[in-house]
Amino acid sequence: MKIAYLINQYPKVSHSFIRREIAALEAQNLEIARFSIRSCRAELVDSADITELEKTEILLSQGILPLLIALLQNAILHPLKFWKAVLLMFQVSRYSQRGTLRHIAYLAEACLLVKKLAASNITHIHAHFGTNPTTVAMLCQALRGITYSFTVHGPEEFDDIRGLALAEKIKRATFVITVSSYGRSQLYRWCDLSHWSKIHIIHCGVDESFLNHPFLPIPEQPQLVCVGRLSEQKGHLLLIDAASKLAQEGLKFKLVFVGDGELRGTIESLIEEYHLQDMIKITGWADSSRVRQEIIASRALVLPSFAEGLPVVIMEALALSRPVLSTYIAGIPELVQPNINGWLVPPGSVSALTTAMRTILEQPRAELEAMGKNGATEVIKEHDALIEAKKLAQLFQNLNHHLGKGSKS
Repeated sequence: MKIAYLINQYPKVSHSFIRREIAALEAQNLEIARFSIRSCRAELVDSADITELEKTEILLSQGILPLLIALLQNAILHPLKFWKAVLLMFQVSRYSQRGTLRHIAYLAEACLLVKKLAASNITHIHAHFGTNPTTVAMLCQALRGITYSFTVHGPEEFDDIRGLALAEKIKRATFVITVSSYGRSQLYRWCDLSHWSKIHIIHCGVDESFLNHPFLPIPEQPQLVCVGRLSEQKGHLLLIDAASKLAQEGLKFKLVFVGDGELRGTIESLIEEYHLQDMIKITGWADSSRVRQEIIASRALVLPSFAEGLPVVIMEALALSRPVLSTYIAGIPELVQPNINGWLVPPGSVSALTTAMRTILEQPRAELEAMGKNGATEVIKEHDALIEAKKLAQLFQNLNHHLGKGSKS
């Protein structure tokens, strides 16, 4: 069976979990054709991502002309289905912040994609994120009857349910994946009860490079690490505020930011303003090996986010037997258990964050190691990429069986 995977930008630094999922599906003898709407080649640093890019077809790689040709071909050769897709496009763009012109572009992308899928005899699309990739997949269904499924991660999808026409996307999908119980509850809120049965929880996972990594003791050096895009929703500014307060108390520690993003200039200015240049380091984007090294070199991962789905970096840190400090939001409490494998604080609370960071820096290493090992046990049980991919593969195989029966009838 051959499945088309569709993502807005793939491979991407923050999407290693998709790469792992695809690899695990291919280990189940499924053939995956990778499609990305746009490229982010310039930011890739991981050799695995660079290799994956060579396997990925970028829809917009040749500019606007192929889109226009595909749009015209569909209008001429399949006029009835084309105009049904046009009506659907206007329907879903009605409440969207992106407007009608952007949705016309999505329709053109769908016209180009169905042409490529027909050439490869692919009849099912799986999209990641309920945003524009799923819009394109849904329009492909209207154009050619190609079935689709999609994975919802959050928080973006939950911030604009109506604008993204998420209820309509669920209605038309064969099945829907969400990565946490919290995510499933949000989809239950907005879709009709009759569609609840098509919503499944399949966790993001980590691979053997994390799961089978030998245990390494917590280092003596009082270092904390934060991994993720440098953006407002990750809470980096509050983390710097908390670090400043701990420094004023006379605590000696290092804080490493692994990542890059639009907030880097602001963060660097605050580091200078608070005179924290000797205590806080920004690595920029890093490959998986560097991420593992920085996590292992730290006492704990700190992720004081305001908005998340269920961050994969939490799974990575716990798999490496490092406890996690994060916030009471979305799916995070389903994995981080206070005083068992980490700490949770209210999002936005600098005082609670400061207290928890102080606890980590002062807590005996043996206690931190015990918490980290508890976390590793939980990740092995719930977030093994291969085990989770088997669940997804079964859904694809059930779909293939159903379509096969339909073709014989």
